[in-house]
Parts: sequence; C-alpha cells; structure tokens
Amino acid sequence: MSSAAEYNLPSSPSEYSSPPSSEFLAAAAQRRNATAEHTIPESQLLRQHEQQKMFRRLIDPGIYRPNSPEAAMASLKTLSKIAQNLIKEPENPKFQQFKPTNDTIRQRLIETKGALEYAIAMGFRPEVKNFQPLYVWNQRRVEELRIGAQILQEVIDLAEQKSARSQRNAAEAKAVTEAATKNALLAFMDDRKTKMLRDQRDRHNREAQARHSSSIDGEAAVSLVNSSPPSNAEMPGYGHTLSSSDLIVDEPPPHHSD
Repeated sequence: MSSAAEYNLPSSPSEYSSPPSSEFLAAAAQRRNATAEHTIPESQLLRQHEQQKMFRRLIDPGIYRPNSPEAAMASLKTLSKIAQNLIKEPENPKFQQFKPTNDTIRQRLIETKGALEYAIAMGFRPEVKNFQPLYVWNQRRVEELRIGAQILQEVIDLAEQKSARSQRNAAEAKAVTEAATKNALLAFMDDRKTKMLRDQRDRHNREAQARHSSSIDGEAAVSLVNSSPPSNAEMPGYGHTLSSSDLIVDEPPPHHSD
C-alpha cells in the first residue's frame, strides 16, 4: 500500500491547515512573475508581426532590388553589426550613434539605396552635434531594434546558406566536368594504344607473310633449277657426222638418145 510520503503529501490533517512558509510563498511569486513575463498580449504579438513584415519589405525589395547582390549583402551585414553591438551594450555611447561621413558608413548605408531607411526604422534619427552630422539611436525604440536585428540575421543566414549551396553545387559540377574530361582523355589514350598495338600486329603479320612468300618463291626456284637438264648433257645424235656413204642419193635415170 502506498504511503503519503511517496507522493510528497502531508501525513496528517493538521499539516493541511498549517500556514505556508515564506520560502513557499516566494517561490510561488517567482513562478507567477515568470509566467506573466512570458505571456505576451495578443495586441503586442500583432504589432510585432506587422513590424517583422515591415522590416522584411525594407530588405526585399527595399535594399535588394535597387542594388547589386554584393552591395546589398555588405549593407545588411553592416546594419546587423550596428544593431548587435547596440543590443549587447545599449549604454555604450560609441554604439548609440554613427557618422554618415565615415567611409564604410557612407558606402554601405548612405550610398546603398534603402539601407539608411532600415537604420531609421530601428530607431536612429539624424542629429547634429558640434557641427557634425550624426545618426543617434532613440533608447525608447528597443523593440524595433530587436526585431530589426532578428530579421537581418535571418536574411543573412539564409543568403549564406544559399551561397554555400551554390558553391557546393559549382564544386560538384566542376568535379563532374573534370572527371568527364579525364575519362575522355583516358579513353582517347586507350584508343590510341589499341590502334598502335593493332598497327604493330598488322605490321608483324605482313612481315611474316612476306617472309613466308619469299620462302615459297625460293623453294620454287630451287626446285626449277634442280629439274632442268645440265648444260653438259649429251643430246641424241651428239658426236655423229654425216658422210657420203651414209647418204642415199637418188640418181636420175640414164638418158638414151634415139
């Protein structure tokens, strides 16, 4: 049978009626405060959603469309750096303002179309201090700064992932092309070697056939010489001469005169 101690329950009715300790009350208050802090009113959620849409539109088409991809990305990273520094050290005066005359700021925020509008949306306003033009952040625009920094980081991360994929695809395509070229070269070398071996074999066959033909012709010539009569062989009747006694000459009949 289970006991009350196993479930962390009071062991007697008197414990139910005892007042809660101060530690218990403090812990309960902390839990209520934490729950209240994480509960965002619906109106605030809608406002944040609208601000997110606004910042995304300021980037695309606001910054992306009129500028080159390289210039747009450089301005986004500069804006993100300004926002992140200010979020990390909001009380640092160095991060609460920037000079439009600075070379980097001038190139990436002033000359790049749409970038300055994004900085203004995060809470920066133009001011003049000691005859120097500045853009100073309004400390009451913490929410806009946080949302703007969040959208910047999301866009930069997506762009870097896309760039990494493109570089990886390009490297893979290059590897495939190089492999195809290498295979084609190896195939060409194989064909060339095969042709060389075939030509060499044909040449050897022709030479062997020529030697065989020469051998047959030589044997035929030797056979012909061996079958012909010698030059000093006696012909029939050789050494015999014709004499008058051997000749029979028909004499004409005697002529009688009447």
